[in-house]
Formats: sequence, structure tokens, C-alpha cells
Amino acid sequence: MLTMNALPHVPRWAVLAAHAVPLVTLPSGLWRIALAAGLPVAEQPVEGGWEIAYVVGLSVLSELLALLTLGLVQGWGEVVPRWVPLLGGRGVRPLAAVVPALLGAAGLTGLAAYGFYAQAAGLGDGSIGTPAQDALLLVCYLPLLTWPPLLVAVTVAYHRRRRHARLARWA
Repeated sequence: MLTMNALPHVPRWAVLAAHAVPLVTLPSGLWRIALAAGLPVAEQPVEGGWEIAYVVGLSVLSELLALLTLGLVQGWGEVVPRWVPLLGGRGVRPLAAVVPALLGAAGLTGLAAYGFYAQAAGLGDGSIGTPAQDALLLVCYLPLLTWPPLLVAVTVAYHRRRRHARLARWA
């Protein structure tokens, strides 16, 4: 059950949205790893150790950043886990989570907007290979468009929940 590790006062929709974020980033990461592995997902293979490291590193980084969304619905988003050096056991200031999350969502939206602009402006022919390769790329990358709105929704829920908890302590 998805709510098993979530905090009891987190709305179910927020838990589902937070768990969806790592799932919507997974297809593009797997596509990039397939590219780095030399599978025929594009006409131009990735060449050289640095290019392979970059492509795989980008996939790992994307997935790790997506997994951070879970902190907005779980306890480690409110109190730093004890095993973290210097910060373990301390409360997470809400803005320390909200600001980076919203900046990340804005950055992702900017990347998507640039991609649409580049396509519309004809900065490339939009093709990476055969029609089948192009279709696979599209299927793997389209889910990424849901990452920013999901992240914003979960972040707003986190902010409201933490703000109401802070206000309740003062009452």
C-alpha cells in the first residue's frame, strides 16, 4: 500500500502524486541507459567513456531528484534522519524543501518550453533515427511533462500542511 510510509495527515492524492514522480522519470532514464549501452534506440550511438558516463549520470541524477519528492509526504521531509551527519534529528524548515522544489519545477518547465520552442523554430529536424526510434523516444520522454505539475502539487500540499501545523502550535 502506498500510504504505508507516508505521514498519516498527508492527503492520499499527494502520496499518489509523490510516488508517480519517480515513475514518470523512469522511462526516459531507461531510454538513456539503453542508448549508453549501445542498443539501437537512436541512429547516433553514444561514443566514448565520458559521453557514456554523462548519459548514465544524467539518468541516475534525474531519478534521485525525482525520489526526493517522496520526502514531501514522508517523515524524512519533516525531520532529517538521524544517520545524516550534523543535521540528523533536526527539523526541516519548510522553506528549505519548498523553495528548491518549486525552483526545480520551474527549471523543468523551462526545459520543456525550450524543447517545444526548439522543435517549433526548426532548430533540429526533430528526428533521432527511424520512425520507430522516434516513436520510442516520444513514448519515453512524454511522461516527463507531468513531472513539474506533480511536483508543484505535492509541494503546495507540503507547504499547506506544514504551515497549518505551525499555526496550530501557536494557537
